Amino acid sequence: MEKTYLPPQTSLEPTWYVIDANNQRLGRMASEIAMILRGKNKPTYTPHMDTGDFVIVVNAEKVAVTGKKRTQKLYRRHSGRPGGMKTETFAKLQARIPERIIEKAVKGMLPKNSLGNKLFTKLKVYAGPIHPHEAQKPQELNIQTIPGGDK
Repeated sequence: MEKTYLPPQTSLEPTWYVIDANNQRLGRMASEIAMILRGKNKPTYTPHMDTGDFVIVVNAEKVAVTGKKRTQKLYRRHSGRPGGMKTETFAKLQARIPERIIEKAVKGMLPKNSLGNKLFTKLKVYAGPIHPHEAQKPQELNIQTIPGGDK
């Protein structure tokens, strides 16, 4: 009988990463963040366990999108009451709550279960360049974009 792989407890110590969202493409950045939160960048990745790291995103107000998404992409939310649907374009939401754009993009790339909810709590997003997590000594993480891939 095969046993389920469990990583050693010493390797489960999470590290903290800080990502600057200035002029980064939203989808490419969100997929990299989701992989780090999930722990897929480590050799100890286990699908049913939280082996991921913490991610701090700064400058969320400066994230970029391609094409006409700035005016055509819609974000919807519902109050739960009849007629309570609210829609907002990317540009309006970026001016009002820029953190929510990155949070929604990353949450959509995580598992839709209790593990995904737990992983989502490891994401910290801030509109400006300042964050209150200096005590954790986060490592700077550069996300490379493919040159010439986006226009």
